[in-house]
Amino acid sequence: MSSLAFEASGAALAAIRRHIDTLVEDRVASRIAAQDNTLWGPDAEAEAAIRLGWVDAAALSRPLVADILELRRELAAEGVTRFVLAGMGGSSLAPEVIANTAGVELTVLDSTDPQQVGAALAERLADTAIIVASKSGSTLETDSQRRVFEQAFADAGLDAASRIIVVTDPGSPLDQASREAGYRAVFNADPDVGGRYSALTAFGLVPSGLAGVDIEKLLDDAEEAAEVLSEDSADNIALALGAALAGTEPLRNKIAIADEGSGIVGFGDWAEQLIAESTGKLGTGLLPVVVDSGDPETVSKAADVLVVRLVSPDHEVALGTDEIAVGGSLGSQLLLWEYATAVAGRLLGINPFDQPDVEAAKAAARGLLEERPEAQLPDFTDGAVQVRGSGLAVGGSLSDALRDLLGKLGPDGYLGVQAYLNRFGQAELERIRPLLAEATGRPVTFGWGPRFLHSTGQFHKGGPATGVFLQLTGEAAADIPIPGRPFSFGELIDAQAAGDANVLREAGRPVLRLHLADRAAGLRQVIDAVSQLAGK
Repeated sequence: MSSLAFEASGAALAAIRRHIDTLVEDRVASRIAAQDNTLWGPDAEAEAAIRLGWVDAAALSRPLVADILELRRELAAEGVTRFVLAGMGGSSLAPEVIANTAGVELTVLDSTDPQQVGAALAERLADTAIIVASKSGSTLETDSQRRVFEQAFADAGLDAASRIIVVTDPGSPLDQASREAGYRAVFNADPDVGGRYSALTAFGLVPSGLAGVDIEKLLDDAEEAAEVLSEDSADNIALALGAALAGTEPLRNKIAIADEGSGIVGFGDWAEQLIAESTGKLGTGLLPVVVDSGDPETVSKAADVLVVRLVSPDHEVALGTDEIAVGGSLGSQLLLWEYATAVAGRLLGINPFDQPDVEAAKAAARGLLEERPEAQLPDFTDGAVQVRGSGLAVGGSLSDALRDLLGKLGPDGYLGVQAYLNRFGQAELERIRPLLAEATGRPVTFGWGPRFLHSTGQFHKGGPATGVFLQLTGEAAADIPIPGRPFSFGELIDAQAAGDANVLREAGRPVLRLHLADRAAGLRQVIDAVSQLAGK
């Protein structure tokens, strides 16, 4: 079978011993495999009834492989060798992990930042096809990305319809419109699979297969893993992982995920969405914190932190106290974590398939775009950084404002950094995450906006009310209009940031917004200020 390895210590091991026999007796694994929608209680039955198709995704996706590979050959013969994926959350995170792990080129456009959109448009347009992936078919970000690429193809004298490939649920608005427009190909995914569980469906396979990944091998590994993950056995790693994640007493609800040579590139980012969006609701949940080995969260020994180390299947790791080590091939790991998250949902007493708080930020952004209120004036400006506090007693400097925000952190709290910027062009900003963790002694998440709204955004609003938030936005050197829309990408991302801040504030979560009037100068200023707080 596809190799899977698992080891646990301390509180994680105790949780497994506490819950594993009951999970086996209740036949949780085999009932998940049989798509039993009663596992998560009466309130979840209706949603679970239409969200368990992922357990058979590896087998049911087989017929897609030939069609994907044939389309890749056709496009290559026409000189199309670069693929841009327009997708958010579950439509983009899995294919990015799959492509990066295989070492093939896939440009993931999961942003509305004008700089990031402009960079994707500027590169080798003549060689490019865009894959538009949206389960609902109405995702605003994805629709905007499609519009601007379709216009760019036409302006360059290219046949736009022949360069657009669509992945969506059957019967969605995008499905119908794409067929009427004569786009190159339309792939329908299983409607009974939620976005964050869709890695082994058309949403994961079409982009990565077109980019050149051996998707048949990916499915082989997942199918082999499915045989053991569906067994009602105390040796079932999915049951053990689910129990370790959600069964500690008291609950260690901050899950620090560190890669220790797993060979899988960016797996933590995919697992982050799966776990946070599935469990963060009804005031409970598990908050994944993607870290590097040796970061503060991995050595702090905090009572609410569980460390997960991603390793290669044959790697011997010396576990510290209260830690987990998980290893396996990519296909087997994808299915393992989906099973384990479903198990964790049962132990937490929540529905792991809905996302009741995700729509709030989207609705707030739409409202701001429609009403066009006057821009919020900064409380003050420090150099290249405009400071806007949401209910904070901000001081007269950037450092004062940061200290004030961090002072709101409780002993069981966390800080969420939300960067509505170009995640490739401003990647150095991620340096502040471990610095802030060191300065506060608390877990710190880092999310690129607006993609985290389709991911950890659910936990921020629906999980425990212990988070405080640092939001970063920035002026773009040049804005990009969205064809057929009365707003630009710059206006869209600004509304998304402001809308989410408003929703967080209304939910009683402290938010500090730093707007970089000059991105380069402001970035240096923020990094310097955080470094000083951390004593660096």
